[in-house]
Amino acid sequence: MNKSTKGFSLIELLIVVAIILIIAAIAIPNLLRSRIAANQASAAQSLRTINTSNVAYSSTYGVGFASTLAALGTPLGGCATASVGQACLIDPALTVATSAASAKSGYYFLYTATDANDYTVNGNPATAGTTGTNYYFTDQTNVITFDSTAAATNASTPIGN
Repeated sequence: MNKSTKGFSLIELLIVVAIILIIAAIAIPNLLRSRIAANQASAAQSLRTINTSNVAYSSTYGVGFASTLAALGTPLGGCATASVGQACLIDPALTVATSAASAKSGYYFLYTATDANDYTVNGNPATAGTTGTNYYFTDQTNVITFDSTAAATNASTPIGN
């Protein structure tokens, strides 16, 4: 009895599935690391944006640095007229990224103005180890520092070193 069968045997299918699982096991951690790296680059750039916006705010309005992120920000509906209270210098997504629940690219930002001439900003991962591994810090000196174990301060490692 000469029987012609078409298709794949169970062994062949199991081998293909095993190969796919091995490739996925190699690729998924790399994709997660890439996402963390992108979130961290976005956080550092957000701090640069805040620093630059504060310099523009100070020189435009002559009242020192902004007292809050909202003072630098753009309202969700757009910006008709810029003012000291809403300078329309930063994106609304960055203005509202003040808690883990409203994080921008996996980071949230804590802005503190001690007076018109001093401010600090901490960029913290919304979920440490998942959305980012570095904590960032900047102040009126415009130097951005980071720490990979705890909230960064001005004594942490500067970016680029």
